[in-house]
Amino acid sequence: MAPLNSLEKEYPLIDSNFQIFCASHAIYSVEDFLLHDIDALFTSATNRSSSQKLNQGIHQLLSIIDALHPPLLNGLQLVEDARQNKHVFSTGCQGIDALIGGGLRVGQLTELVGPSSSGKTQVCLMSASTVAKHNCSVIYLDTGNSFSPQRVAHFIGQSSDYVSGNQVTLDSDLLSIVWSLFVNWS
Repeated sequence: MAPLNSLEKEYPLIDSNFQIFCASHAIYSVEDFLLHDIDALFTSATNRSSSQKLNQGIHQLLSIIDALHPPLLNGLQLVEDARQNKHVFSTGCQGIDALIGGGLRVGQLTELVGPSSSGKTQVCLMSASTVAKHNCSVIYLDTGNSFSPQRVAHFIGQSSDYVSGNQVTLDSDLLSIVWSLFVNWS
């Protein structure tokens, strides 16, 4: 974060007196200011002879910070923003999509947990295939060494995009998926 003295030219209220006041509270940068109790700063400034100018400096620094950060959102607003502004990919299974709120969201990590032989690998392979068909990168972490290119080819082959029997496109997409998995793994 920027040291306070770097703001002095552009913001005259953050002058040497204000910087000395801040230094008395171990505030030397904007980050230090953000970590400090603002109410305590206002109280301390009120007890000084130049209290009005110090309070103006505090307000100036707060307005600089407010102009630079995104608006504050509560949890409900963040969830709503994610639903509206994040692309969602189908897992390939309507029931699972409904269960997880519409599908897999871009930028989110999704973990499947369940007992042995419950279909976790199949869901992961199907989801990876479905997402990869949209020319998107997929990272599939296989800690159980159960990756099967034949299984991925089967899922891709079931897609209506390949009903025409275009083997070249199928092979190209499968190679892209496997290469993406290989590159991300190594």
